[in-house]
Amino acid sequence: MCSMTEGAQQALRRTMEIYSHTTRFALACNTSDKIIEPIQSRCAMVRFSRLTDAQVLAKVLDVCAKENLSYTDDGLEAVVFTAQGDMRQALNNLQSTAAGFDHVSSEHVFKVCDEPHPLLIREMLSNCVTGQLDTAYATMAHLWRLGYAPEDIISNVFRVCKTHSMPEHLKLIFIKEIGYTHMRIIQGVHSLLQLSALLARLCQKATSTTAIIQ
Repeated sequence: MCSMTEGAQQALRRTMEIYSHTTRFALACNTSDKIIEPIQSRCAMVRFSRLTDAQVLAKVLDVCAKENLSYTDDGLEAVVFTAQGDMRQALNNLQSTAAGFDHVSSEHVFKVCDEPHPLLIREMLSNCVTGQLDTAYATMAHLWRLGYAPEDIISNVFRVCKTHSMPEHLKLIFIKEIGYTHMRIIQGVHSLLQLSALLARLCQKATSTTAIIQ
């Protein structure tokens, strides 16, 4: 529904007006503000929250059992990670991986989804926590050379940071810096230098915070 142009939605609005006495329309979308106001005013809006990881995993396991899919635990974790609470996305990623490789592993899932591997991101953040800027930059440069878009890199950095085992006060500082960088990337400043500057700030914040606590 969100992918429909405004003209197509206007045509749909007219169809809804003509057949409203005999037909009930159920429309689904991920972003309601992309739907034109005339259609929104004719519908009762029902909003659903994202599913939990446990709910997504339960359904993925059920599908794997019924389809006799070959998988590893880390592969299913990767499917859940890439889904971000969207069951449709989880099933699409699962199906694409199984069709392409006949085996669902984390390596295959992230190759199909074309996303930076979270283990690399986690290792990079751990290096930032300990102030190892050169090592963290080596990982970032590796992801850049692989051709990942800055938006994909920074999005995964944020998602991995939320579940990282670093101290909570430091995690809040990291998330704030990652958010600022994400904003700059969205505004068009999407160079390796921008991502490298983020790592430098994270290392600086980590070392200065540790010094203050000590």
